[in-house]
Amino acid sequence: RDFIRDIDRLSVQLLIITDTSVFFLYTTSTLYASTFDQGGFMLQKFETHLRRGNMSEHTISAYLYAVKYYQEHYPALDKANLLAFKGYLLENFKPKTVNLRIQAINKFLQMLKKERLCLKAVKVQQKNFLENVISNADYNFLKNQLKKEGNTEWYFVVRYLAATGARVSELIQIKIEHVQLGYFDLYTKGGKIRRLYIPAALRSETLAFLNERQRSSGYLFLNRFGERISVRGISQQLKNYAAKYGINQKVVYPHSFRHRYAKNFLEKFNDIALLADLMGHESIETTRIYLRRTANEQRAIVDKIVTW
Repeated sequence: RDFIRDIDRLSVQLLIITDTSVFFLYTTSTLYASTFDQGGFMLQKFETHLRRGNMSEHTISAYLYAVKYYQEHYPALDKANLLAFKGYLLENFKPKTVNLRIQAINKFLQMLKKERLCLKAVKVQQKNFLENVISNADYNFLKNQLKKEGNTEWYFVVRYLAATGARVSELIQIKIEHVQLGYFDLYTKGGKIRRLYIPAALRSETLAFLNERQRSSGYLFLNRFGERISVRGISQQLKNYAAKYGINQKVVYPHSFRHRYAKNFLEKFNDIALLADLMGHESIETTRIYLRRTANEQRAIVDKIVTW
């Protein structure tokens, strides 16, 4: 009996008592102590689990951060502490961030076979317009200014973001060999392959530039040290150029150009199913947002037609 009391901190899945012995099955991942992941063992296991699911580096980093925060601030992995964690998120973050952290914790719980503890996501009110998307006018002005002033590398960064629909995490993986082929195959969630096409005109212009620089292999976008550029480096430099050229900094960020790609594609070729495939969306419902007008477009239409 003393022995049984000593194991009450374990999540016992099966307990069989005979005349001479006690047999039990449990998982080390379900220890309920204030330091239920001493040494970070479970965090490492979680990272391995995420990588097996072919998740992006950005998603893996976000999920690990959320679980690590929980481990450092909550003494046990139970319903009471999980609800307290959700309460903290709701008080301090926007719904989108709250749901991202909840997804991370739920993924961790699923790995531990504790789906019954999973938290419910919060409802996010869908806006009926796209927000902070760079206009075609600003996009063209930015790329033309970069080219005019000889900032060719950054001209191509902007071109590739807007002409391929690449996420910035995908952009930095593009190699010169991919430009030569005209496409880049990406392995997405669930082991699926998404092909990111490089349009013919952009491909020709890039190859001419690379020929001048005598570059024939390696990553396409490099920093001043000759190393692959980082996601943070791209984001910050785009903000710098926006400030320099007097463009609203709120609309100049990597994903804004992906939005512009989608909007322009549908305006020229109205095939939302094809766009969903090109964008790498698992559901066509995600792509439907690009059928909506931007806030500025809505306002311009209202100003023009409402004269009564």
